[in-house]
Amino acid sequence: MLRYSRTCGGALALCAESSCPTMILVPVVDLMRGQVVRAVRGNRNAYQPIVSTLCAGSDPVVVSRALCEHCAAPRLYVADLDALTGGAAQADVLRSLLTALPDVELWLDAGFADAAAAESLLESIGTLARRIVPVFASESLASMQALQTCFALPRAGILSLDRRDGQRLDTVGCWDLPQYWPKQVIVMTLERVGADCGPDLATLRDTAARAPGTQLIGAGGVRNPADLDQARAAGAYAWLVASALHDGRLPAVRL
Repeated sequence: MLRYSRTCGGALALCAESSCPTMILVPVVDLMRGQVVRAVRGNRNAYQPIVSTLCAGSDPVVVSRALCEHCAAPRLYVADLDALTGGAAQADVLRSLLTALPDVELWLDAGFADAAAAESLLESIGTLARRIVPVFASESLASMQALQTCFALPRAGILSLDRRDGQRLDTVGCWDLPQYWPKQVIVMTLERVGADCGPDLATLRDTAARAPGTQLIGAGGVRNPADLDQARAAGAYAWLVASALHDGRLPAVRL
């Protein structure tokens, strides 16, 4: 039997009745040209506007509100695909999300090359940006110095360790430098995103073994509550989820 319980940070998380501690769910929106798209296997050029059982259309505010309400989530992961593919960040969309969801924290991946890039975007958004936590991705960081300094920000960020088709997306070497990792690290397996193929448990276990004190957040492949149980056993304390929510394969929170 499934139920939800409240974590020490106030979030509600899904767990099996017999297998707590719980798994925190972090809903995801992928933004492209002002709308939410469905991410599939990291093939960004082929992404299409989202079709969801939770709401109609692909408007970022409508979709984000539906996801957060479904999960009773106090945080939302936002991937700005325009910025990630070399374009301008969607600052107006981000402001709209922050305004519409006043109690939600945004984890934002906008292709930040270093701490200065993150600070520049947050400053352009204004006071609402106090609820943004920057995500620094191994596929985007520009240098070793950037890795060493980006988590010294007053609003410390999250590191995303990215891989695709068995290859690390990591010119700087983030995967092999756990001494520079922050408290929270995402383990992102892009070819499993939206692919309905299950989570990458082997990579998760390996990462957990190399950084025992790190809070690992998985990304990619979760299909159902059984996958979440297995991911928790492999070392994840939270999981980024989109497709399984939109397709109705993870139940809504019942308070």
